[in-house]
Amino acid sequence: MRRHRGQRGRGYRARMLEPALLLLMQHGPAHGYTLLNQIEEFGFRNIDPSLVYRAMRQMEVQGLVTSAWDDTETQGPPRRVYHLTSSGNDVLDKYIGELKGTRGMIDRILDAYNKHTSGSKG
Repeated sequence: MRRHRGQRGRGYRARMLEPALLLLMQHGPAHGYTLLNQIEEFGFRNIDPSLVYRAMRQMEVQGLVTSAWDDTETQGPPRRVYHLTSSGNDVLDKYIGELKGTRGMIDRILDAYNKHTSGSKG
């Protein structure tokens, strides 16, 4: 599929990473490794961990999440724990609204396709 004007070269899956991570953090603070494992429930299979950590850093710069070192672990080095901010929750709400609109558009396209192709096969 070719890229069209206005698209920044990010695939559809990559654009879904941020809202998926924000949604996971809405359930409570989480380590990056935990988020990496939980993101699979949204269809992100075999995702490069650097993409998740890069997204987390970018969202922290944007003020959507905060992080702090968790040194309560008794084994291994301290790990960073990410928390959703109120701004992050607001952005998640906007993403969900956009996704609902996109789902409606996708449904209409698929319905039209199915109507068009159902009569031509057979």
